[in-house]
Amino acid sequence: MSTLSELVLAEPRGFCAGVDRAIEIVERALAKFGAPIYVRHEIVHNTFVVNDLKRKGAIFIEDLAEVPPGATLIFSAHGVSRAVQREAQARGFQIFDATCPLVTKVHVEVAKLAKEGYEFIMIGHKGHPEVEGTMGQLDAGIHLVEDVADVAHVQPQQTEKLAVVTQTTLSVDDAAEITAAVRARFPTIREPKQQDICYATQNRQDAVKMLSRQVDVVIVVGSPTSSNSNRLAELARKLGVASYMVDSADELQPQWLEGKSRVGITAGASAPEVLVKEVVDRVRALGAVSVRRMEGIVETVKFPLPKGLKLDGAGDGTPH
Repeated sequence: MSTLSELVLAEPRGFCAGVDRAIEIVERALAKFGAPIYVRHEIVHNTFVVNDLKRKGAIFIEDLAEVPPGATLIFSAHGVSRAVQREAQARGFQIFDATCPLVTKVHVEVAKLAKEGYEFIMIGHKGHPEVEGTMGQLDAGIHLVEDVADVAHVQPQQTEKLAVVTQTTLSVDDAAEITAAVRARFPTIREPKQQDICYATQNRQDAVKMLSRQVDVVIVVGSPTSSNSNRLAELARKLGVASYMVDSADELQPQWLEGKSRVGITAGASAPEVLVKEVVDRVRALGAVSVRRMEGIVETVKFPLPKGLKLDGAGDGTPH
């Protein structure tokens, strides 16, 4: 006998403006220039999205040597290092940059302060493409810390001019804790005027905090490679609620819901709503009687597309 009664949908959830823009850049490039279009790294960290674009003619690569001369190349939403930009230009590709504007903002800040003689401490996950892209804006002088313990081991060349930057998809609470440790060790460190963690990451984490108070289990729709999706599942667990991440409805295990009466569902910033709908249908099939949408922030952020992707007879998405 199922005790399952209610399914609660987090608001906001799923796609953010940067992901929307990145996917649209690939789709427009395919429509305008025809397949294949080459994309360096997964455009966003979502299996469904990547497979869908592959079917339409996108080819995802890590090494620019795999791209034929004269081809159209798109940089993923996570951003790339200066070295990758230089190599792409040297190879003569037609380039469109789908880097999220909020990541670009961090790159611009790093370049500007580096000219003023600053060194940097970057809070982020080693090996994540966004971290590689941001650290790769400079040849030296940027030090990665992944947790509070790392802060004690950082050895900048000087401490007069030191600034902190963060990956945009971190846990807001973890980043605050690590920043506090950085500040304690380097009291004069320069911090960004606005935090680097993006609005969408912050909003989805805030929604999970609200959701976790109302449910017995949280299901996060997102791919294993998605940093912001992983943070949502971690956050629910930290708040004492069982939490599971699924790439698709097929991965949902009925035993996760046994003895639970309320199930919360959210989705990372790179997970499409079609997947959320399939997970909702599966939970309903397992016995959920009602679906309730939580109240939450309505996101209105939109980012313009790069020039050169205007389709004949269509607007190019830039504000007039």
